[in-house]
Order: sequence, then structure tokens, then C-alpha cells
Amino acid sequence: MTYRALLRPLLFRLDPERSHELLLWALGALGPLWRRWPGPPPDPRLGITVCGIRFPHPVGLAAGFDKEGRALWAWPALGFGFVEVGTVTALPQPGNPRPRLFRLPEDDALVNRLGFNSPGAEAVARRLALLRTSPRPYPVPLAVNIGRSRAVPPEQALDDHLACFDRVQPHADFVVLNVSSPNTPGLRALQRRDQLLPLLDALARRNRELGPKPLFVKVAPDLDDADLESLAEVVVGRASGIVATNTTVSREGLRSPARREEGGVSGRPLREQATRILRTLYRLTRGTLPLVGVGGIFTARDAYERIKAGASLVEVYTGFVYEGPGLPRRIVAGLRELLDRDGFRTLADAVGVEAEGPRRSPSLPRARR
Repeated sequence: MTYRALLRPLLFRLDPERSHELLLWALGALGPLWRRWPGPPPDPRLGITVCGIRFPHPVGLAAGFDKEGRALWAWPALGFGFVEVGTVTALPQPGNPRPRLFRLPEDDALVNRLGFNSPGAEAVARRLALLRTSPRPYPVPLAVNIGRSRAVPPEQALDDHLACFDRVQPHADFVVLNVSSPNTPGLRALQRRDQLLPLLDALARRNRELGPKPLFVKVAPDLDDADLESLAEVVVGRASGIVATNTTVSREGLRSPARREEGGVSGRPLREQATRILRTLYRLTRGTLPLVGVGGIFTARDAYERIKAGASLVEVYTGFVYEGPGLPRRIVAGLRELLDRDGFRTLADAVGVEAEGPRRSPSLPRARR
């Protein structure tokens, strides 16, 4: 209540991106203090193993919030069970001109057209290398989200992705390939079979050479069922999992004046759309591929809905902006109550229980874990 009543009104008086930068600066400056705080304790009921990685609970911070890894020690101290840094590009780039981030308070949503603003893979890799050499091990799994540099033409996207992957993969517990942002021209075309297949094959080969880490693919919420089926056929056997979903270009049902701004929408309006995509992917892959649910998660019930639809993990971003720093712990506490209510012994028992179809498909190979 303190955040909603006192701090949020102050932050919301500032330009959204300026407010975000101020928050990251403050959290990063308190790094020595955060290091003394233990990460979230292992929870025998909510803890889950995904792709060989043990997560203390399923609630993580989504990519886009801490693009550069500037406040890494703050997130476990605030209760997050894992963190996704990025999107990181191989080349440094400023992103789109400001203003490029907008609040839609009437809709509990954001519009962003940041455009992969990034200091570049080299700078982020140096920061992550320092983290990995800290006397105290980082207490939760850490993912790095990578995307195509804007200055690179589509025909050079493969080499650009490999250059970025080479720099950040050694410092990540898992890597997420972002082919679904609406704010880099031509990027979403990488979700098409003819472009995604060679890209994933090349990344899988490089991944094996470096010492394999789980590789996830982040997809858009604006795909139809035929697109999703084609995408699933490419991803299964080549990647370890899918993050569903990125922001949407749809403006259906929005009321806030800022809905007219160009960019991707995140927050509550994305909830049903993202859940539909997640449920469809779970059915298409028959539970053989770990899924991460993101988009419109504000409460434990939102997270639980995503878990029952097939997500092993969930991530928050816009919910954190609107609900404040207590959100991850509130979701974790609520998930325990919901498991009790429905009689599930562990979180893993609830994954996919409301998705239709058998657990395995005879037509799709099992994912490489």
C-alpha cells in the first residue's frame, strides 16, 4: 500500500523513461547493501527444475526492465526467483528517439518503442563477468536476452546474433533469443520458418561449441495458430524452450490517450492474448518443451492461470511498475495458497493441467534439454 499510495504517485509524475532510469540508478547504487540480503529461500513446493536449472520459485523479472544488468543484486533481494537481462545487441545502439515509453494508467499498461537500446554485448559481458567473479555467488538463475542490431541488414542477422551470443553465453545460465519485438524493423520476420530454422541451427552449433546452455525463443502474441504450429515445429529439437509472449501491436479495448502512440503494448490488456498463445504452444508441443509465461501478470491468480495453461516459469514487468517492489513476494505467497486450494503437492504438478491434449506428440521430437 505504501508504494501505491506514496511512491508510485511521485514516480508517475516523472517522464516514464526518466522514472525508470532513476529507479535503476537507485537500486544499482545500493548494490553493496543488496549483496548482504539472501536471495529467496528454496521452497520445496514452489521450487522447480527447468532444463537442469533449479529455480527457488517460478517468478522472475522479465527482459526489458534491467537491460544492461545495472541493478542485478537488487532483484533477488526483492524476492525474484530468476532474472532476465536485456535485450542485448552485438553492437552498441541508442534505440529509437525519445519519448519512447508511455504509461496507460486507465488500462494498467505501457506502450514502448525503445528499439533495443543497448550498450552492446561487450559492455554487458564485462558487467556479467564481474558478477560471476564476485566472492558471493549470484543467488538465482540469470538469463540474457539477445536480439539483432538495428544497423545490421536482415541478410547479416545470423552473424550478428552469433557475435552477441559468443559474448554473453558464457556468463548466462540460459539465453533467450528475441525475434518478436515490434520495435526493430523486420525483426518479427525472423519468426518465419525460412529464417528461424537456419538461425536456430547456427546458434545450436555455436552453443555446443561453447559448452551448451539452455536456449529459449521469445515469441510475439500476434501470431495465429498456423504461425504457431510452424514455429513450434522449428523450435522443438533446436531450442530448449519458449518465452510467451512479447508485447502486442493490438490496441483493442484500450482507453488511455497514449494508446495512439506507436510501439508494443504490455500489461493487463495482454493477459488473455498471451495466455492463449501459451496454451496453444503447450498443446502443440504436448508438454515436451518448457514454457515461460509473461504478459499481464499482476497477481498470483494471473501467474497461476499461466502455470495451469502450461508455463513452468512466469515473468513480470509492467505489473512490477504498477504494483511495486512487493509484487514478487505477494505472487509467491498467493501461489502457495492456490496450490493448497486445488490440492497440488508441488508447482510442477499444476503445470499444464488446463491445457488440452496428451502430454506427448508422436509428430514432434523431444526437445534437447
